[in-house]
Amino acid sequence: MQITVREAATYFDVDEATVRRWIAERDLPVHRVTERLHLNAIEVWEWAVARGIPVSRSLLDEARRTPEEVPALGQLLRAGGIHRDLEGPDKRATLANIVARLRLPGEIDRSHLLAILEAREAMGSTGVGDGIAIPHVRNPILLHVNEPQISLFLLHHPVDFDSIDHKPVHAVFMVISPSIPAHLRMLAQLGYALRDRGLRELLKKRAADVALLERIDDLDRLGAERPATRRAVK
Repeated sequence: MQITVREAATYFDVDEATVRRWIAERDLPVHRVTERLHLNAIEVWEWAVARGIPVSRSLLDEARRTPEEVPALGQLLRAGGIHRDLEGPDKRATLANIVARLRLPGEIDRSHLLAILEAREAMGSTGVGDGIAIPHVRNPILLHVNEPQISLFLLHHPVDFDSIDHKPVHAVFMVISPSIPAHLRMLAQLGYALRDRGLRELLKKRAADVALLERIDDLDRLGAERPATRRAVK
């Protein structure tokens, strides 16, 4: 749920100038869309609670009634791209080369992003097993991007990622999201798709882009049907 600066001021019971000052001086999360500022209701709520700033409970209630939607996985992957033959002798070099290739706005500090990803890996490997890793920042607000995307990197040589099954990683999905709710939904979509044995085999074989996207599109359709039919992907 996106809100304007004016709407945010109403929820805080302050004037717009105060909200703009919080954006400039206190890191209130904000997104710029077509030269206009918008705020994500869930991010605003979390920011206010963390700082002990009074905010109307109706902000959270309305956000929950209007869940933030994200595109299907196939669309997210088309936005981020499939990148092949990524080089890197170890995890750090691989992450550095991934960050260099990401489709990000010019103002993003890539060295800072790399440092955040390394810190995340130090807390626990994002290697999820079967040769797949999903590195991501713990707080997507830090990136200040407007549109979600997922990039797939197929490595030239498998790399040790300290994965849970101790297998080297050959495929890396990088999740870039504009907000925490979108971030969680994207991870859920990706986790559902990666349970599919067919997709994992295609990744292992470094199948052509069209084959990967076709399989993911099929899984998107199955996922859309899942609440009604409870079908499981084998």
